[in-house]
Amino acid sequence: MPATSTIRTQIEVALAHKIPSALTPAPKMIRPMAETGIKSLDNLLQGGLPIGAVSELVGPECSGRTDIALSFVAHLTQASKVCAWIDASNNFDPVSAAAAGVDLARLLWVRCGAVRETVKPPTRNFVLPDKYLVPRPAKQGLHGGGFGSHPRGEAKGLSGAVSGLLNPQSFAPRCAEPQLRLREENPSFIASDEPAVVASRRYSPTSKPWARIEQALGTADLLLQGGGFSAVVLDMASLAPEFVSRIQLSTWFRYRAAAERTQSSVLLLTQYACAKSSAELLLHLQPAEAIGDEITVFTGIQAHIEVTRRRFAPNTSNVVPLRKPPQNVSGATWQCRTAWSGAR
Repeated sequence: MPATSTIRTQIEVALAHKIPSALTPAPKMIRPMAETGIKSLDNLLQGGLPIGAVSELVGPECSGRTDIALSFVAHLTQASKVCAWIDASNNFDPVSAAAAGVDLARLLWVRCGAVRETVKPPTRNFVLPDKYLVPRPAKQGLHGGGFGSHPRGEAKGLSGAVSGLLNPQSFAPRCAEPQLRLREENPSFIASDEPAVVASRRYSPTSKPWARIEQALGTADLLLQGGGFSAVVLDMASLAPEFVSRIQLSTWFRYRAAAERTQSSVLLLTQYACAKSSAELLLHLQPAEAIGDEITVFTGIQAHIEVTRRRFAPNTSNVVPLRKPPQNVSGATWQCRTAWSGAR
């Protein structure tokens, strides 16, 4: 009777064109890690963020997502590596990044939805006639050669000034009752051939950011396909979840394949987990709390982070379970202090 290993080999050879390695489990992939610079987080992740994969940081505003990304980018740029920061909301602050230790000379900052400059009309030369530059001839009379007006002429505007002071709108009570405001008429516009001034366009939080999202996704595609960046941060933290959740899942799968090919770490900062199975690591951050008992002085924040999903966790055991083990949600707490209160 043939041994079990021989039967397994015969079955795998017969099903090789359909299911390769049908009975032999595939080797477990363990990716290299890159430290984030935060000791408690590195201890929780057993080394740091994975290289060549997508890591998603999810949480509300002021939860510490940007600080983790800045610390990670600072650790890489100090090691003479080049990183990229795709800012989909134009909220990146270079001063804060430099204070966190980021080498700005090794960081590519892509601003999506930047404010356009104002288009100025063509300049026109203004020439003052010479007759206005020649002083008037001196006149013989009162007030030092006739340059002053007559006293009777100075009193002509006194009655108009007094009537303006006695206007009811000047001394009406402002706190007793709300005053009625007259509705201003719409100004009439007159068509002219002169070029109009294009005002600068700023994006309000309520506007639909489809153009910025499309620009950010296209930029991430170019950077990941081209390679050469150790980390690519896609910052969509300030965008509402109803906009980010509409991004197609094929986009994140394409980023995952490109990151694995170029061995670059992709950090996705959002308020809603949208990468799904394409993200190898999912970190959920809770709202941060202020440090210290003093109310008037802000010294820093204390954030709490949890590992919600991790595809390839380091395992010291050689036993491969037949069933998928339950997800172990673990957390850690770390602090971030301001520059005037000391190092973090």
